[in-house]
Amino acid sequence: MTLTKTSSKLAWAALALTTSLTAQAAQKVCAYDMLGASGDLFNMAKDYVVAMQRHGVTVELKAYNNEGVATEDFRTGQCDAVIATAFRTRQFNSVAASTDTLGATTIVRDGKIDMASSYDVVRKLVQTYSASSPLVAKLMVEGNYEVGGIVPIGAAYPIVNDRRINTVEALAGKRIASFDYDRAQAVMIQRIGAQPVSADITNFSTKFNNGSLDMIAAPTLAYKPLELYKGIGTKGAIARFPIMILTYQMIINRTKFPEGFGDKSRDYWLTQFDRSMQLIKQADSTVPASTWMELSPENAYKYTLMLRESRIDIAQKGLYDKRGLKVIKKIRCAVNAADPECSTKSEEDWK
Repeated sequence: MTLTKTSSKLAWAALALTTSLTAQAAQKVCAYDMLGASGDLFNMAKDYVVAMQRHGVTVELKAYNNEGVATEDFRTGQCDAVIATAFRTRQFNSVAASTDTLGATTIVRDGKIDMASSYDVVRKLVQTYSASSPLVAKLMVEGNYEVGGIVPIGAAYPIVNDRRINTVEALAGKRIASFDYDRAQAVMIQRIGAQPVSADITNFSTKFNNGSLDMIAAPTLAYKPLELYKGIGTKGAIARFPIMILTYQMIINRTKFPEGFGDKSRDYWLTQFDRSMQLIKQADSTVPASTWMELSPENAYKYTLMLRESRIDIAQKGLYDKRGLKVIKKIRCAVNAADPECSTKSEEDWK
């Protein structure tokens, strides 16, 4: 009888220990940064690890400089969460990834690009998605996947090897990088009569630098690390027009984290928005003034219209999430109510 009781107590003790160890097990987060463990995003992720400890969650980071591998490791269950660009995370949450769509956050006033307002659209969008409400929770969750945070990494600017490529019409026939995993890019490039050239984040800069491409779109954070000045040369330029504002997005497997963790995670990354903006401003300052190219008010308007028409067409084809675009339009028009698009129903009647 005593032996039985002792065995029973040992069994319960073992079960309690196993449960405790399981609860304390580290959650593995696969983080993409073009510079791997030495990059700015990975450094931000290190601070995230410390912050999440206060919520009783132990995070173990693994650095990747290939986001295709990082997202595939997450998809196959080798990671409990992933941090990558919205191009790659769209497969897990298409609403949040709508942030990175053609011209969705670009603000033009009187023919001039308003970068401050463009970033304000992104800020308000991230604030909206970080709010605690049943509607937000519904949008941020797709199956077992949940958005755990969003931070900007900068505007994707048109980078050309010839300054004469400064109008929508001049893009016709030009070779433009098109990421294989973002079908929307090829659709947009074909709409303007240009030639989409297959590429991905690991080789698009090399193809531009060796002359295989006439144009790419990239943030200034990539200017020095990817040596884009080689492809720009003496004749090229960076057009000061944000095709879109790119973001890093964190996606978590909800079954691997405590209930309500997604809210806490999104709240944390919201506090890092200004830190990201500082990194973006520093990167902008590394581009020589002579490398920038300003668009005329007429061409800025044409670019804006081209992106808007492409965005709507691509959404109708099912490649963009209409729910996400509706949210962004409301915010865009709250920031710039004078824009003629705000008096139209485009993007608002979608269901």
